Amino acid sequence: MAEEAGASKKPKKYTGILLHPTSLPGPYGIGELGASAYRFVDFLERSGLNTWQVLPLGHTGFGDSPYQPFSAFAGQPLIISLDHLKELHLLYDEDFRNMPAWNAEQINYGELIEFKTGLLKLAYSRFHDESLSDGIHDDPEMKQAYDNFCETSVWLKDYALFMAGKDYHQGMPWYMWEDNLKKPTKKQKETWAKKLDTEMGYYKFIQFLFYYEWTTLKKYANDKGISIVGDIPIFMAWDSVDVWANQSLFQLDSKGYPTVVAGVPPDYFSATGQLWGNPLYNWKKHTETGYEWWLNRIRYQLTLCDFLRIDHFRGFDKYWAIPYGEETAINGKWVEAPGVNFFTQLEATLGYHLPIIAEDLGEIDDSVIELRDKFGLPGMKVLQFAFENPEENDFLPHNFVRNCVCYTGTHDNDTTLGWYKHAYEASKDKLRRYFSTDGYDICWIMIRACFGSVANMAIVPMQDVLCLDSWARMNTPGVGEGNWAWRYKEDALTRELEARLYETCKMFGR
Repeated sequence: MAEEAGASKKPKKYTGILLHPTSLPGPYGIGELGASAYRFVDFLERSGLNTWQVLPLGHTGFGDSPYQPFSAFAGQPLIISLDHLKELHLLYDEDFRNMPAWNAEQINYGELIEFKTGLLKLAYSRFHDESLSDGIHDDPEMKQAYDNFCETSVWLKDYALFMAGKDYHQGMPWYMWEDNLKKPTKKQKETWAKKLDTEMGYYKFIQFLFYYEWTTLKKYANDKGISIVGDIPIFMAWDSVDVWANQSLFQLDSKGYPTVVAGVPPDYFSATGQLWGNPLYNWKKHTETGYEWWLNRIRYQLTLCDFLRIDHFRGFDKYWAIPYGEETAINGKWVEAPGVNFFTQLEATLGYHLPIIAEDLGEIDDSVIELRDKFGLPGMKVLQFAFENPEENDFLPHNFVRNCVCYTGTHDNDTTLGWYKHAYEASKDKLRRYFSTDGYDICWIMIRACFGSVANMAIVPMQDVLCLDSWARMNTPGVGEGNWAWRYKEDALTRELEARLYETCKMFGR
């Protein structure tokens, strides 16, 4: 998105909606990569939009957070299209007789996981027994795609063994397994793989389905001129295949326990900071390997999206290292990370300008800004933040540079309507004076400000497009339950809404 020096043409303006696929409508309790996803892409096109931003697409674990996945590579099986499995003759209508009655606007993850995992395993049992299927096995293109995926996905075998190992140990984290699987030799891995062959086959199967469905959907979007903005967390969950299979790349002791963990120090928002608990990278080892794991991760993610937002970008410059066992983040310290060297290597390997968005929110110092700007990476501007601060600040649109991404709010913010209702009167007063408005139709005032800014990319959450209150909020940081659950109803995508978005885009040359 950065402007090229001396370029005569204006950079393309990207304008779109932030919507995680889980929030799509549909009959099966969660958004899926089926018909509703294609209808959403069509809605974007008719609305004059050219960008769809999603949250991390990974296989989620306890807590259902897309920012704590089991793998840096594996996709979310819960969004696999069940209708697609019907088309492949791996599921049938009678398999859905005991389907729960779902809330159309909220995901019940506990019930959903049990229901959908059961159907995915049933589909795999039919796939595994070729005599029972007249679908995928009789489709040469699909069969070839499956074989190619299994052969070329170098991460797949470790992922499948890790997940099968978790099932074998009834969900127990890997660092509590027996030694010959907790830290296995190559031969021990092979022994376990033979023992868990059928279980591993299931995980390979669902990852193929996710990859096939997502890349098919992405091609459909790209063919309509719509770019996908993906997202990844900078740190991995402790109980993840990446930490288990690459223990030397993380700061762990001989038993697999972290010596230091991630978080952020005390600030204006929290007197004790934030203790995330993720194991921190052994950057010395990463450097020695030429950042191989990171390069593989970024390359793979860029097959799933066109731009990639990296959460907690400042961790590439310095990271807050908290001794393992601390109850708060207070006693951490800042440690240098090899940001310049890392991004230089990444850019050289990819061979083109990095299509990366730097999540540079929070307490940011000059060295983080220098790292971001050295590689021409756009930072983030959140309009809600512009009015929470009574002083002049960088989030006010008149201070924007072109190479940035403007949001009304993000997945961690309240919806714009909810935010405005609960904002301090001084914040509301500043907003009303800034936009010369009485605050009526606040969501679209902010959407117009976002689209009307000079930012090369302008993204608004679907909740703001629909003018929804706080009940539709995607995530409340620090609150452990009730997050990541919102969905919109099928009838929300009206022609009137398309027309309003289209008019707003054209008004501001987007």
